Amino acid sequence: MDKVKPKKHLGQHFLTDLGIAEKIAKGMTGHRGVKKVLEIGPGMGVLTDFLLQEPWDLYLVDVDTESIAYLHKKYPQLGEKIIEADFLKHDFGKVIEGDYAVVGNFPYNISSQIFFKVLEDRHKVPEVVCMLQKEVAQRIASPPGNKDYGILSVLLQAFYDIEYLFSVPPGVFNPPPKVNSGVIRLKRNETKKLDCDEKMFFRVVKQAFSTRRKTLRNALKSMGLAEEVREMSLLDKRAEQLGVQDFVFLTNQIQATWNK
Repeated sequence: MDKVKPKKHLGQHFLTDLGIAEKIAKGMTGHRGVKKVLEIGPGMGVLTDFLLQEPWDLYLVDVDTESIAYLHKKYPQLGEKIIEADFLKHDFGKVIEGDYAVVGNFPYNISSQIFFKVLEDRHKVPEVVCMLQKEVAQRIASPPGNKDYGILSVLLQAFYDIEYLFSVPPGVFNPPPKVNSGVIRLKRNETKKLDCDEKMFFRVVKQAFSTRRKTLRNALKSMGLAEEVREMSLLDKRAEQLGVQDFVFLTNQIQATWNK
């Protein structure tokens, strides 16, 4: 079969190191007994080969027509489980019945958007193992108080336990990216619902980090904080110093004054 040519506009960097592909595949734990796995952007199936050695019910999704044609020839047994679609726009609940894990070498240019989609589907996605730009991977896994800690850190850590597994150099890809990569694992925690208005929580977190060098009192000024909220000592801190529960508390305080 002819090889698939990586396409710059799709952010494709095909992994060529079989050892790393195997490590990523073995990073899947089947958290909460999940059996179905969706691989995002399989390209020519370097990671897929190792996933198929495990007892997963495997689905593949790729937006690249050339990759899809290649995958159908390479894995005819998967048939309709090879899906040509944009992960960000596709409703996988109509294709995959029940829960499913997500795995893949995420395109750098849409990795954050992939995680926001995972958050939307968090009740169906108990586990994610993925490779992405090292800086983004570190940010997602960072604890409060770390300079890397940001919006995605808070939002994902609200619903997932996150581990940074290992780093990957540029030379194991075709073409090599200009940055290092990192592999992380997310496991769904026991939080079914936050103890606050979740839409408001997302809004507060995003606004808090919009000017991360400022104190929360200044960063949240545009939200029209009531005087009793503005006077809270918590607002002397910067966003990166707050954990998930701090943001839940802050969200409830803001919501309470709005409802008066």
